[in-house]
Amino acid sequence: MGGLREMAAPFVALGPSGVAVRDRLKGLTAGDEEVLRLVGDHLGMLASRDLKERCAAGLEHDSERWAQRKRALTEESSSRWAGAVTKATHDQWALARRGQLAYVQSLEAGVRAIAHRLSLPVGEKGSRKAPGGYRSRREWFAKTRRLHVLEDRLAAVRADWQAGVVRVVRGGKRLLNSRHHLDTAQLTEEQWRARWRAGRRFLQADGESGKRFGNETVRVTPDGEVSLKLPAPLAHLANAPHGRYVLAARVSFAHRGEQWLDRVTANRAVAYRIHEDVQRGRWYLTASWTIPPVQTVPLAAARATGLVGVDTNADHLAAWRLDRHGNPVGQPRRFGYDLTGTTAHRDAQVRHALIRLLHWARRHGLSLAVEDLDFTAEKTREKHGRRKRFRSLISGMPVARLRARLVAMAAELGIAVVAVDPAYTSRWGAQHWQKPLTSSTRTTTRHDAAAVAIGRRALGHPVRRRTAPPPHDRSDRAGHRTVQAGPATPGREGHRPRIPGPRTRSVRAGRGANAVDQDAQHRSGHPAEHESWQQDSPPLSP
Repeated sequence: MGGLREMAAPFVALGPSGVAVRDRLKGLTAGDEEVLRLVGDHLGMLASRDLKERCAAGLEHDSERWAQRKRALTEESSSRWAGAVTKATHDQWALARRGQLAYVQSLEAGVRAIAHRLSLPVGEKGSRKAPGGYRSRREWFAKTRRLHVLEDRLAAVRADWQAGVVRVVRGGKRLLNSRHHLDTAQLTEEQWRARWRAGRRFLQADGESGKRFGNETVRVTPDGEVSLKLPAPLAHLANAPHGRYVLAARVSFAHRGEQWLDRVTANRAVAYRIHEDVQRGRWYLTASWTIPPVQTVPLAAARATGLVGVDTNADHLAAWRLDRHGNPVGQPRRFGYDLTGTTAHRDAQVRHALIRLLHWARRHGLSLAVEDLDFTAEKTREKHGRRKRFRSLISGMPVARLRARLVAMAAELGIAVVAVDPAYTSRWGAQHWQKPLTSSTRTTTRHDAAAVAIGRRALGHPVRRRTAPPPHDRSDRAGHRTVQAGPATPGREGHRPRIPGPRTRSVRAGRGANAVDQDAQHRSGHPAEHESWQQDSPPLSP
């Protein structure tokens, strides 16, 4: 047990800090769509120019340069549009910096792994904690070349990081690269250009509390009327006073509509984004706003009546209900999802599985216990070598998206989510719970047993099961205790209480001279009888 790493304590996950809802802009005229494209293309050009200036400034950027960029954009748009563009540029540059740092850390981990394996003799076996040497001289030589490649990449990326140089593509790097592989992407050049222009448009504006309906740039009234402030070069297209353009479409948010209506009625800030789905030929409006952090319940309250342990897998969620003592109750449940196909299909599958899980937990009034998974450093080929199927498996698991979805959806239903350390849950669950929970009418899988282990860890209990009593006619005739006392329980090492009733044919319980002294009774492990064959009693689980 000395080689095991220290476990992190369970904690109740915080709720979401923001909300986003979307509705389709139905009933747009051809003129409305043309105005939206013109405004989006014009602001997208300004956003690209501003992003270039921000990237060129690097680490030397300060508030004065930010003000200069905003003044330059105001001349060709408006002060509000300029503020929205500069803020979006700043967020995009910061996101690129975080991705760059993550890439540096990934390369460093790969270099360390390859250097370690190259230092070992060829064919040396690895252990559970560290990989061994490479299998052949051919593989060893190939990895030496890859080590040089990774070191060169690391040096270049580290130099960019220290200099503050980032590389950002407005519209998306993946869509940009697909321009050279139109046949593989099953796109024509016209279709690709339509997607490229739509991806580079800029039609979003942050809200401002105290202003009319919470946003002066893109305004949505309580009855669903949408209007936007036109940039100065396009002011001649206005169909409403003060240089505004009112769309013919009306919006009504089916989800969280009452919350949105409360905000716009009270003139509280709401951010809006308008975008076009080229594949479907539709326009959408997304509204978002921040909310105060949800007050989570104390950990003791989340554990009070038990909880549901959930094991996350590549194609399903395995769940089992546990009482507050850590005992499995009822039958295990499985909530499957299919992660093949488009991103929208995968996202819908995850949401459908989560809502079924949450509704089941709410019917029983229980909290959820999930693993605090993070595969950021687990997907590299240097760590897992030839295990391509395993690397593909963990790469396809939507851990981050599932965790964010679960926390947000659970907060809406008032369900607490307890996050636990994921170490050894699958291994110990299968070792201690898979076989005991399997019967002639129920086959317990490794994932079901892992769900029990997760739930017990969230409840503060050890994963290991309680020691089973001895069979009949051995020791106390199946009367051996199975509930272990805690380390701080007074008298835990004392004698067991006397149980009334016949114990042997000649002496009743508690009537003999050594009735209390277990070591002095006629037992198979008596030291006076079997001194040379004395066997220590099996340890009880804590």
